[in-house]
Amino acid sequence: MEMSDSRVIAAPRDEVWDALLSADVLKECVPGCQEMSGSPEDGFEATVVQKVGPVKATFKGSVTLSDMVEGESLTLSGEGKGGAAGFAKGGAKVRLEDGEEAGTTVLHYDVEAKVGGKLAQLGSRIIDGFAKKMTDQFFQRFADAVEGPDDEAEADAAQAEHEGKKKGWFHRLRKG
Repeated sequence: MEMSDSRVIAAPRDEVWDALLSADVLKECVPGCQEMSGSPEDGFEATVVQKVGPVKATFKGSVTLSDMVEGESLTLSGEGKGGAAGFAKGGAKVRLEDGEEAGTTVLHYDVEAKVGGKLAQLGSRIIDGFAKKMTDQFFQRFADAVEGPDDEAEADAAQAEHEGKKKGWFHRLRKG
């Protein structure tokens, strides 16, 4: 499965870059992520619980960052083993550029994913749909974590919606 897309994030490029390198941000953004530890230099270890069609599995795996050009681009590569369910591996090439509006960043991504074992038996339509949904959720959560709220009412609403994580929490943490 391969897909490409882009998102405009209402934050400066340096903040978006720092968020891409943060284990805390990645943990919050990966759907089903139970734990994430490590560093950009050494890679990250993660545990992710997911249900794909009728198959539910706990994946233990690693994420490495490569081809890093500070503030501009990097490649995220990951592989996880889900026991009897099989394995999943893939990556995303991410490129950042300044947005048309001041203080915004355009995040471009090219994603590739592969599965094996029981997961592969589900068929490409189910797998491709699941991979697209996971990718969309990851980048939406990423944008929510990085962007600051427009006003206090939005911050309060976002806090209630995200179970204690306010929209723009990474943005405010960085400014604080």
